[in-house]
Amino acid sequence: MADRIDELAAALSRFPGIGPRQAKRFVYYILSTQQAERTKLADLIRSIASEIKQCPECMRFANFSGPSCLYCTDTSRDDALLMLVEKDQDLASVERAGTYKGRYFVLGGVLTLSGKGAIRERELTRAVGARQKKGLKEIVLALSATSEGETTTDRIKELLLPYRDSLKVSELGRGLSTGSELEYADAETLRSALQNRHET
Repeated sequence: MADRIDELAAALSRFPGIGPRQAKRFVYYILSTQQAERTKLADLIRSIASEIKQCPECMRFANFSGPSCLYCTDTSRDDALLMLVEKDQDLASVERAGTYKGRYFVLGGVLTLSGKGAIRERELTRAVGARQKKGLKEIVLALSATSEGETTTDRIKELLLPYRDSLKVSELGRGLSTGSELEYADAETLRSALQNRHET
């Protein structure tokens, strides 16, 4: 018979940044909580598949009932700006900073120098074309200040070459220190990086 503790620990250890020992601690913490807490956690995990969807416009995961998420349907946001971020957590960090009021597109990953990794290339070119019809003027590359971020930026610039006559492409100013991930930047650093963005 399979050891359920080991099975759950193995499943949790596949989460980003979680090793086997930390995963095992999570399992024992779950076991030590009240039954009501365990049931609530299980229900939340179960409901995520049915209640959370991927927005067809920005590609972020969110809880929404219409055809697109709240950020994409919000008429007060600036259609002239489209910010490209690596992952949903980066988008959340930018929103917390409270400075940017344009549109978003989540790339879903990064590329490495060795050719590993993937981004949503087809979806991005489709989104840029659709956004141009709604008044898009500038694409803001808001990627982490890492080698993977730079490699991804280079690839995006290639993808955007057909649009360079009609669209400005800018990058965040380097209030972000080299090697830092956007997700972990504080609000003031993000505000500064956005205000000091430069055309590429």
